[in-house]
Amino acid sequence: MSGRYLGRKFSQALVTIAAILILMFLMFRLMPGSPDRILKNPNLSPEVIAATRARWGLDKPLIPDQLVAYVSSTVTGDLGYSIFYRGQAVTDVVGGSVGPTVLLVGLAELVAIVIGLLIGAYAGWRRGGFVDRIGNGASLVLYSMPYFVIGMPLIIIFAAGLHWFPTSGMISPGSDSGPLSTYLFDLGRHLVLPLTAVSLGLLGAYSILMRAAIIETRGEDYITTARAKGLTDSRVLRAHAFPNALLPMVTLIAINLGYVIAGAITAEIVFNWPGLGTLTIEALNSRDYPVLQGIFLLVAVSVVLANFVADIVYGFLDPRVRV
Repeated sequence: MSGRYLGRKFSQALVTIAAILILMFLMFRLMPGSPDRILKNPNLSPEVIAATRARWGLDKPLIPDQLVAYVSSTVTGDLGYSIFYRGQAVTDVVGGSVGPTVLLVGLAELVAIVIGLLIGAYAGWRRGGFVDRIGNGASLVLYSMPYFVIGMPLIIIFAAGLHWFPTSGMISPGSDSGPLSTYLFDLGRHLVLPLTAVSLGLLGAYSILMRAAIIETRGEDYITTARAKGLTDSRVLRAHAFPNALLPMVTLIAINLGYVIAGAITAEIVFNWPGLGTLTIEALNSRDYPVLQGIFLLVAVSVVLANFVADIVYGFLDPRVRV
């Protein structure tokens, strides 16, 4: 892969991140609950308001002074301090919720990718068959359902009804003070239902797109040539159709890696999972604007970086894009 291709994609990612920083700076200063509007309190004296504005840097022009200060602080990792969490650094507040979200979303992505690609590949290869009709219909239903709609029946049946799994939370009180095996077992029981809900929500998109890619691949000349050589259908699918059908999946996987963090908010709320989704709702309810800004920045940059990685992987898989 040429350095020119890498440089172009890297430059595009940097420009996109810079545009995100500027847009986020303007958006959060125009929305209700911004720091400048909080100071419009009739109970505060003009001297207190002026001192507070000076301490927050709001007495300086919005552009370029406040914008330059915001960008420089963000680049150095200084995202400010939380209002709701008593002055804790935003990086600490957000960083404490990243782990549970990555655990839930990461495992759900792996499960959905493996199962979704297998179902989609077989359904597309056996188009019109029993697996295709059932699998494609189920994928469409799952794809159209939000995570909380999938999660609620799981809680009602397997937690409240059968009592197989906990209804909410990440661990039981006191389980983290015992043996490691006890902690991991308890974490696994709490993880089953939210993991199932998010995996089912993601599975439909992978299955539908993979099915369409396999159906399109079936008509290619190299598939006809492989069959003319006497290769079995399963060999043609594994060695020729499936690898080439993976190309459009790279982009979808990369986009999901970023967007699913935001999409998992509803699942985390339903299962009271202590991740970025729950933190977002808490910050919204308390108008904790610095924390919200940090979460949105993290999600936006994650999407850009995931797409950058997808461009690089796509370049390795398909040399035609390296132009």
